[in-house]
Amino acid sequence: MNAYIFPGQGAQFVGMGLDLYENHSEAQELFEKANEILGFSITDIMFEGTAEDLKQTKVTQPAIFLHSVILSKVLGDSFKPDMVAGHSLGEFSALVANGTLNFEDGLKLVSQRALAMQKACEIQPSTMAAVLGLEDEVVEKICSEVEGIVVPANYNCPGQLVISGEVDAVNVACEKMKEAGARRALLLPVGGAFHSPLMEPAREELAAAIEATEFKTPSCPIYQNVTTTAVSDPIEIQRNLILQLTAPVKWTQSVQQMVKGGATSFVEVGPGKVLQGLVKKIHGDAETSSAVVS
Repeated sequence: MNAYIFPGQGAQFVGMGLDLYENHSEAQELFEKANEILGFSITDIMFEGTAEDLKQTKVTQPAIFLHSVILSKVLGDSFKPDMVAGHSLGEFSALVANGTLNFEDGLKLVSQRALAMQKACEIQPSTMAAVLGLEDEVVEKICSEVEGIVVPANYNCPGQLVISGEVDAVNVACEKMKEAGARRALLLPVGGAFHSPLMEPAREELAAAIEATEFKTPSCPIYQNVTTTAVSDPIEIQRNLILQLTAPVKWTQSVQQMVKGGATSFVEVGPGKVLQGLVKKIHGDAETSSAVVS
């Protein structure tokens, strides 16, 4: 069975989507529609901006979403997922690809999500750090013992977790992780504490927008970050999407559940190959590939 997976923030690169724009009229139309919806020319930044321009959250998130979603549309009949999943932001791309959300609504929600997260980051200085070489349970225990807010945010693959929270608490946790034998515990160049309780203001803002948006029954189930299980009920999908901003991304567990659900092949739709690498570390026997337009 084919699982189609959609990347999140960090997969962006200058020039992303340009080949789609130049070679496919459907892609061109969708990119132009996106410029209109967003009220600025995101294609200029994607195709020929600087890496710095592309790194702004309000640009990065819609850019990755557009690359993934437009690629899935251009694939046409060869896009045949039995199940989908997305890493954090990628969950929105997956929900457009499987028909739960339409293109316009998906893009508006991603744009609102990016702006709401940016605002939440400005309310309180916060950060994230990658922890390599420790068991999940050890990372969870250390986080729970540190004073202040610091929580596991991304379960990327066995031995690779990202923690998120207040700057001081994350720094203290990193020192304790190293003492516990972590191979590395290093701060990430991000705007704030994504997937932590510090994103509560963004979650509230986004919840209103999500609740006002129509969610349809998908063409195939989505394995969501929050529950890690196959979901097809639009109301449940909506609820999990609202919880996602303050809850951890359980990618390891989602991939394990997809394998249990029959997935043998994982196709990454969008920029980069990060998710393929993670899938291989979670389940070595899985076939992985990038979606390409013939």
